[in-house]
Amino acid sequence: MGIEIGARTDVGRIRSNNEDSYRVVAPLNLFVLSDGMGGESHGEVASALAVEIVATHCREASNNVAAPFYGESKPLLSEKTNRLASAVHLANRKIREAAQEDPARRGMGATILAAWMDGPRLSLVHVGDSRAYLLRAGELEQLTSDHSLVAEQVRRGLLTPQQADASEMQSVLIRALGTDAEVEIDADEHVLVDGDIVLLCSDGLTRMVTDPEIASTLLTHSSAQAAADRMVELANEYGGEDNATVIVVRIHQESDGLFSYLRRWMRRSPAPTAEGKGK
Repeated sequence: MGIEIGARTDVGRIRSNNEDSYRVVAPLNLFVLSDGMGGESHGEVASALAVEIVATHCREASNNVAAPFYGESKPLLSEKTNRLASAVHLANRKIREAAQEDPARRGMGATILAAWMDGPRLSLVHVGDSRAYLLRAGELEQLTSDHSLVAEQVRRGLLTPQQADASEMQSVLIRALGTDAEVEIDADEHVLVDGDIVLLCSDGLTRMVTDPEIASTLLTHSSAQAAADRMVELANEYGGEDNATVIVVRIHQESDGLFSYLRRWMRRSPAPTAEGKGK
């Protein structure tokens, strides 16, 4: 299974600094995105720590199966999904320690969204309101649930989705890295097929650009990078009220070697002439 990757981050039209961070670890098919919080430059510190710790922990574990494990392993999930959750537990610990060591950074935190592909299996973990989507056969599905106050009120029937979209409390998270000694992580797995598109994004995209516009952009752009660029441009055109970060991963079948080569060769070869058929 082959992939094509596009990624972009932008400060937006309102903010003076970019508190989003992301890492694409192409050799591992690992993708990590974080949106920091804490004011001034502290959100930048938290998100940078988050993505770096998750990426480093997963790289080390890929080279050493005996690497330390953090948190409780879930037997129904794969080794990669459990390792990804371990990396997030470690990131939570490190961000909290960094905040406690510097009084000026007290209260800093971050969302985390990480995807790790192992063949057709997608391991997905997240904390906060950065989102993962899957576009399949023209239909866009949100794979993650926001850990925000308004999203929880929608789930409980206290707000409609429309009221939540208009609420001034959208940015209030009920889960984030660094705010507590332990963090509850959502972890899931999905099976990908040829033609799927996976989107990871911060809320700077989803607050500005609707799901139908996101789906249309993914469908109508010829490359993953072009789609990533256009979504960030749309977020800015609609106001750019927050930093926006997107990672787009397109899934396609890899060549199957000799048989694929022969099929391509036969399609290129001229048809036999009438003279040749009788010999």
